[in-house]
Amino acid sequence: MLPRPLSRRTLIVAAGAGLLAACSAGCSPRRDPGIRELVLATGPDGAVFQKIGGAIATLLAKALPDIAVRALPSSASVQNLHLLNSGTAQLALSSLDAISEHPNTSIHGISAVGRLYDSFLHLVVPAAGPIRGFEDLDGKRVSIGARGSGTEFIVANLRRVTGMSFTPVLLNQQESAAALARGSLDAFFTLTGIPTPAITDLEQHTRIRLVPLTAQAQALAGLPTGYYLPATIPATTYGALPPCPTVVTPNLLLAREDVPEDVVETVTRTVFLEAPTIAADRPEARRINIRTGISTGPIPLHSGAARWFRALKR
Repeated sequence: MLPRPLSRRTLIVAAGAGLLAACSAGCSPRRDPGIRELVLATGPDGAVFQKIGGAIATLLAKALPDIAVRALPSSASVQNLHLLNSGTAQLALSSLDAISEHPNTSIHGISAVGRLYDSFLHLVVPAAGPIRGFEDLDGKRVSIGARGSGTEFIVANLRRVTGMSFTPVLLNQQESAAALARGSLDAFFTLTGIPTPAITDLEQHTRIRLVPLTAQAQALAGLPTGYYLPATIPATTYGALPPCPTVVTPNLLLAREDVPEDVVETVTRTVFLEAPTIAADRPEARRINIRTGISTGPIPLHSGAARWFRALKR
């Protein structure tokens, strides 16, 4: 026996129920994000912070269509903290040592989205020059990074633990590479992810060396803060340059605590799930992963980031 045909009223009710179910699953109205602009403070020209920060901002603009997202170039870590404190930026990249130790930077009201990757301290010199070891910097013109950078901060710690004296010059990464190439600088430090574009480009037309920092890394690692670890810049990172002992410190993506929880949850999800996209032409970002993302040291996770990481464990 054939089933009785459904009445017109039954069909309308069923269709309406299906529509409601579909909407509850995927077409609920957008909620007001409570914020109209999201500024991500990055870093200077030629630096990994600027490359990765720009890529993150591009992805966030797609993930948060109701919010205007833009990347803001800066001197890097220390300036980024000031930009967060002033409200000029809502997100920022910074090395962990600068966040935790800088005497002129309050971290009140700032929390972590997650740990991204580690920065390696480089000491770059001309291959044919007289500087063979750290002790040869005495009396030389040495760039210590831009004012307000993480490089300036770690070199200040390095000079404090070693007592080394040299003539400091404040230049960003790209400016330092250009000055070394034209011979107006004896050496430059840079704290950055690897490989960093400024050194990769410099190595293409200028013969350079990386100076080992074995003893200096041990001295920094001995500080009570625990934010520094001995490490090695691997062979093939920069063409034919050999591996080089140095020191690393973690980098965090930070957020102001007044950024809404839902927004930071979306930021966290985007950064960690889209890490392969960020790393497509930025090899440093290959180190971004969920497993180490929650290792933010003394800086607590933003409630939105904590909610996203917590959901992964369910």
